[in-house]
Amino acid sequence: MAKRTSALRFQPGSGERAIQVPVGKKQRLVIERLAHDGRGIAFLEGRSWFVAGALPDEQVEARVLGARGKIVEARCEQVFSASPARREEACPHARECGGCSLQHVSQADQLVLKQRSLAEQLARLADLAPNVWAAPLTGPEWGYRRRARLAVRWDANSRRLAVGFRAAASQAIVPIEQCPVLVQSLRRLFPDLPRFLQGFDRPRSIGHVELFSGTADALLVRHLGPLAQSDAKRMAVFCHERGVQLWLQDEGEPEPADPRQKLAYRLDPWGLEVNYRPGDFVQVNESVNLAMVSQALAWLAPQPDERILDLFCGLGNFALPLARRAQAVVGVEGVEAMVARARLNAEDNGLKMAHFHQADLSNSLVRMPWAAGGFPAVVLDPPRDGALAVVRQMQALGAQRVLYISCNPATLARDAAELNRQGYRLERAGVLDMFPQTAHVEAMALFKKD
Repeated sequence: MAKRTSALRFQPGSGERAIQVPVGKKQRLVIERLAHDGRGIAFLEGRSWFVAGALPDEQVEARVLGARGKIVEARCEQVFSASPARREEACPHARECGGCSLQHVSQADQLVLKQRSLAEQLARLADLAPNVWAAPLTGPEWGYRRRARLAVRWDANSRRLAVGFRAAASQAIVPIEQCPVLVQSLRRLFPDLPRFLQGFDRPRSIGHVELFSGTADALLVRHLGPLAQSDAKRMAVFCHERGVQLWLQDEGEPEPADPRQKLAYRLDPWGLEVNYRPGDFVQVNESVNLAMVSQALAWLAPQPDERILDLFCGLGNFALPLARRAQAVVGVEGVEAMVARARLNAEDNGLKMAHFHQADLSNSLVRMPWAAGGFPAVVLDPPRDGALAVVRQMQALGAQRVLYISCNPATLARDAAELNRQGYRLERAGVLDMFPQTAHVEAMALFKKD
């Protein structure tokens, strides 16, 4: 009943349409609780205010970023009465940059927020809770990110190239001088990179820039038109002096300036090296990725006589380590180029028992030749929209154990409800802190057939 009563606070006081809150308006608020994304929630005059950078029990001044109906999105501009839980942001750009939203919250409290988000989504959307809650998988809260994209835009008025990260809730570009969540080898490039790009003879030809770190560091420049010869030479010198690979991309796939160069990351506990190209999906957090793969193998417990199915397999992040344990692993991915690279990774690592196939994972899989005989265990690592079409086929595929790695608790909960309807119980679940300083929640869940 309390929930229904509080919902009345969202209704206008009369039959007239509520006056819209203008963008830029500043408002003093008292924050009552946190939303799943880490924003503080306040209630005022029938509206719900979602305030980035605010914590429960704080009195703040918030500036409106946007409003729709009875929902107002805002950002904390000033704290009049701070929560004891508040901490000083480590990055001078934290309040402007859209990359990190929770630097004012301790890592312990960030984990509590993420655990609560996962539990509430499972309870609300699936009426489920795991038999066992696993401890969160964590790594360093700083210096963890091994991939980043920089926004680049030519400003015709100032005749200057803007280089940095996107501002929160805006297309504006925040100039960045440092980024403490990047790995050290990429962090050292930041002081010189904006000036280097701004010195191009044809700066308007640059679309965006990406940084990668693995067995080597790399700089990818996406260009919108032909590069000036002087700019191409300047890039080559910049990367050579810093020991960084140079990759270029126009309309096709990224290509290394030196064809002999390659990018890879290592899965050392299993003696594996995974080759990739800029644009391929690679987990950004090395230490949490290693912990995640290790936990996946422990939970799934593949047996030497079992065939394992890995859906949304990508480059083989799970399939290749699984192939060290199981009789055979079948990896399936929707993107043909990723399948080709996964096959090469299996070949390069001497894994003849790992087989990869391309398939549309929104269609039926049970009649595929590689699905003959079924699979006692299945791994799922889908994108944010989940894997409902695949999950509906688990029973037909013969799965007794389903390991689901999720980057969206809402679609995980939706798919968990479907698995539950097929007779799978939620054995265990836990969060993976892949993105410290953000509200992004990754999770792992194990389902077993009753």
